[in-house]
Amino acid sequence: MSHAHGTRIQEFIGDPVSEAPVVGREKLEEIFQDIQADMRFDHELNGCLNCGICTATCPSAHYYDYSPREIVQLLWTENLEGIYDAMQEKIWACAQCYTCAARCPFGNSPGGLVMLMREVAIKHGMESARNVLRPFSRVMLKLISTGNQLAPDMISKDAFPDWGPNISKVDAPLATLRRAIPVPTLHTTKTAWEVNLKTSVELYTIWEETGVLDSLKTIDTNLFDVISDIMDEKRDDWQDFLDDQEDEDDE
Repeated sequence: MSHAHGTRIQEFIGDPVSEAPVVGREKLEEIFQDIQADMRFDHELNGCLNCGICTATCPSAHYYDYSPREIVQLLWTENLEGIYDAMQEKIWACAQCYTCAARCPFGNSPGGLVMLMREVAIKHGMESARNVLRPFSRVMLKLISTGNQLAPDMISKDAFPDWGPNISKVDAPLATLRRAIPVPTLHTTKTAWEVNLKTSVELYTIWEETGVLDSLKTIDTNLFDVISDIMDEKRDDWQDFLDDQEDEDDE
């Protein structure tokens, strides 16, 4: 990994946190209980030999103060202070490649456990979660409001310099991708394939019922308000469409 690339990743995960905020025992227990209560927890944590194979094969462990073995040990021993401390910085260094899970003799998945810890960090509105997710606000707005994360005209070497030489593989089918896009949206980054209005409303309902929007509100209130306004407008449009259809059927 180049020095420049490493610097960009460090900027992404935030400045090192030397000391976690002081919180009470009750709060620490609540955070751990939220992690432990997830149905995935018992599948991802099955014991630990403390052998360190997961850390030895972990790409992130080579570049950051991060160890999958430490994560497993903290959760296995229910080290509440250590768990909270790791949630301030270390869990955000994981690349979610799951090499650790493929190597663990106990069948643990440190990467899966990190995912649970990240979700709980978001639920509790931790500053570490805010810092990490803040750069993704534009992507989240585009994805939730239009149903697409990227339009093909956004995929270019200039837009994604960190992708390295393999970006040429993305460039290759671009002409084919463009032919699949509706003409009105061909030259805009606002949207790519138009998402059906009914689908948009259904997706919004799913995000609402599964708590995704509640998590978003915890992390970024302004983004939550913008997305809520967009989806309320789409819901109104969908209801207007249904009303028009009903009027046509009555005629």
